[in-house]
Amino acid sequence: MLPPIVLASQSTARRQLLEAAGIPYRVQPSYFDEDQIQLSDPAQLVQKLALAKAEVVAAQQRDPALVLGADSVLYLQGEILGKPADAAEAERRWRQMRGQVGELFTGHALVDTIQGRRLTHYGLTRVFFAKPSDEEIRAYVATGEPLVCAGCFAIDGRGSLFVERIEGCHGNVIGLSLPLLRRMVQELGYSLTEAWDP
Repeated sequence: MLPPIVLASQSTARRQLLEAAGIPYRVQPSYFDEDQIQLSDPAQLVQKLALAKAEVVAAQQRDPALVLGADSVLYLQGEILGKPADAAEAERRWRQMRGQVGELFTGHALVDTIQGRRLTHYGLTRVFFAKPSDEEIRAYVATGEPLVCAGCFAIDGRGSLFVERIEGCHGNVIGLSLPLLRRMVQELGYSLTEAWDP
């Protein structure tokens, strides 16, 4: 039987993905300091961060739970890009990103408090950016959206105007690959479709 799912993230986008798939959950942010983990490999980094967040929240559970942690970064021209520090950095980033192809890595971690098991995987999606003008970049940054997003854009928001196409899982770019999550849950011996039972 599928344990209650606890999302160790404040991300509205991740919540919306779970809700759209009919997966019940509750939110318990980890407040983990991401600066504690510094790695140059984006795949390793997002998995370590996702697991660290999930473990913090798992340690706080009194009842059985399946704790889900996630973390995303954009890898572009050999550089790992998380959330920009401010509007000026967001504008600089977009001038660097336009016309380029970035790789969006999202780490997924599950901590099963019943079995005492931990799983980590990552999703990778290639993102082909358009070539917005300086004026368009300034207008986008002024909305505030890029300031709260890994990689400085939201493909499910205004940033979708500046993404020509992607190769890979769309949800992964938003913050959670549901097909990957399904496989991970199965690896632990559960099924997400159990959540659909009336």
